[in-house]
Amino acid sequence: MSGTCALVLFFSIGAAPGSSGLFAASAATPTPPLSSGVDRTGLPTPPADTARLPLSGLWKGVLKVLGGKLDLTISIVPLAGGAYFAALDVPAQRVSRLATEVTVRGDSVLFNMPEIESRYRARYQADSTQLTGAWTRAGVQTPMRLRHSPMPSIVTGAGRLTPPYREEEVVFSNPSSRLTLNGTFSVPAGPGPFPGVVLVADAGPQNRNGTVDNYPLLGAIADYLTRRGVAVLRFDDPGAGRQPDGQPQAGTLAQRTTDVHAALNFLRTRLEIKINRIGVVGHGEGANVALLTAGQALPPAFVVALAPYGLPGQQTLLHQYADALKAKNTDPATTAARYDRQRTMYDIIRQSTPQQASAIVANMMRQDDDALDPAAARSAAAAFLSPAKRYFLNFDPIATLDQVACPVLLMAGALDTETPAAQHLDLVYNELKSVNHNVIVKHIVGVNHLFQPPKAEWVMLNGEMKPTFSPAAQEAMREWIVNIK
Repeated sequence: MSGTCALVLFFSIGAAPGSSGLFAASAATPTPPLSSGVDRTGLPTPPADTARLPLSGLWKGVLKVLGGKLDLTISIVPLAGGAYFAALDVPAQRVSRLATEVTVRGDSVLFNMPEIESRYRARYQADSTQLTGAWTRAGVQTPMRLRHSPMPSIVTGAGRLTPPYREEEVVFSNPSSRLTLNGTFSVPAGPGPFPGVVLVADAGPQNRNGTVDNYPLLGAIADYLTRRGVAVLRFDDPGAGRQPDGQPQAGTLAQRTTDVHAALNFLRTRLEIKINRIGVVGHGEGANVALLTAGQALPPAFVVALAPYGLPGQQTLLHQYADALKAKNTDPATTAARYDRQRTMYDIIRQSTPQQASAIVANMMRQDDDALDPAAARSAAAAFLSPAKRYFLNFDPIATLDQVACPVLLMAGALDTETPAAQHLDLVYNELKSVNHNVIVKHIVGVNHLFQPPKAEWVMLNGEMKPTFSPAAQEAMREWIVNIK
């Protein structure tokens, strides 16, 4: 049985006053008028200069019914043009995403749910971020209060709901690499034109959603920004997602910048986009790609760099290697010996020809693992010596930052152990700030490298806890983008 059918059934049972159905009101309580002057919706007529209420988010409350109570949530997303997208969820009755109409007049809000012949009429309390009013069905009114919480962004590969914006499958070419790239272009509701961003994933190859263990990091950013008036282009790395078979995998950071330039030029061709407000949002290695792009010809108008690398590539990899050994409780003497051997391997890769390095690395791997046969060792060495990895070993993230003149927002999670802010973000910030006065840095409390909040703050989806991109980080990003001077 679908969620909608279940909801209609439960609301139909005992809906009349005095019945015992779950949604029957506990008492027929008259609702005091919200205002003396009302329009046809039952809401007060607002003054001409009324500002838009900050309704975006989740509104949670308890509805008293005969024989018990029901937890419910109304989620609200403001759309371009002053409209709203809203939906009702009642977990106890397996009700999910019931369409809800929203009408706002002054500080009064009407939620209308025609499918179940119900409505909730309330007043917004700015001092406590609450909605206070009454739920009405079949003439029965029940007082109810809803409290606000931030809206998490949930995008999953399966069971994804139709979003309140337009998505378009697009194809564009990178003339530098002579590759064709496939992506998704999402456009906010309304006439536009809108600010636009290109999303760039961490070290690849990754699909357009930047999916890590079923967590679509870039997909979550795209959904959040598009719902709030920013158009987004995200694309599959070569060798990932829906890219044609036979294409090479994602290249070096320098090669990846050509993909980003191609994506920027695609957005510049679209009427829906403000041509002078096109930026790049990158995560991890993608953040460094975004900064490299900003230092070249035809740069983006702005950059959001999420957890960028600040240390040279070899130092970064050695730090990560040492942290991995510590996490396994390796004793200090063994850790030091393995660290020195790993550093030697990196030096050989950097200072030898690919052929020489391949033979030496394969030999070192066999010495470290007696069970590794020659063919497996050569295969492992080849994967370790890809052009992208060799490039990263020699990469200095701050070497070209003096060429970045556009506004930059730097963000990192306070619990990031892969690129700790003290080792990476602060270096990038200090270098940028020395030549660029339009740089902001934000450390997001309680989130990791993937910008996931603690598990206790994840959201329930289809009966399971699912990781989500930090709402605080998403909102900081959106606010900065729309307010760039």
